[in-house]
Amino acid sequence: MAANEQQVYNTTTVAETKRPGWFVVPTSVLSKPRFVLKVAEVLLSFVAFILEEVVSNCTSCTPLYVFEFFSCTAFLFTTLLLVLLATTLHQKVGITCWPTLDLCYTLAIGVLFLIASVVFSADNGGSQLEGAAVVFGFLASFAFLVDAGIFVKTSGLPCRSGPRPAPDGPQHRAPEVEKLNANGTE
Repeated sequence: MAANEQQVYNTTTVAETKRPGWFVVPTSVLSKPRFVLKVAEVLLSFVAFILEEVVSNCTSCTPLYVFEFFSCTAFLFTTLLLVLLATTLHQKVGITCWPTLDLCYTLAIGVLFLIASVVFSADNGGSQLEGAAVVFGFLASFAFLVDAGIFVKTSGLPCRSGPRPAPDGPQHRAPEVEKLNANGTE
């Protein structure tokens, strides 16, 4: 009897599966090519921010400050987004629309960073540091826009709503056609 109990126990037991580590790429919301692009976005915006911070004198400081704001914002928020999407943390945050959030953020920061780079390139003191910051600003902007383009090409627009399948709950199922046997004789 003990052998049968052991056999029944073994067949109903599921082996423990190995849980993935913290860093898991690709995930359901981030592919490997887009992961590489996001790392490039972080690095390029960081270099643009550092180069802009090293500028000691400005003739027209407003474009410099706008560029500083967008390069710093791009670096910090893209780093946060990268950490969330490339780890299991995105499952623990209460956000369910990661694709929409990712696309909207990436597209918005790409366009705003591009505008800031154009404004800063048009109105700066002409130093080599400012020129280098502008170049890295343009590179980062294009990386964001390419990332958004790849996202749309591979995944489509997440905000488009087509015909949705009917929910599969008990209240939405078709009624049973077959009668139940009341006394087992039919």
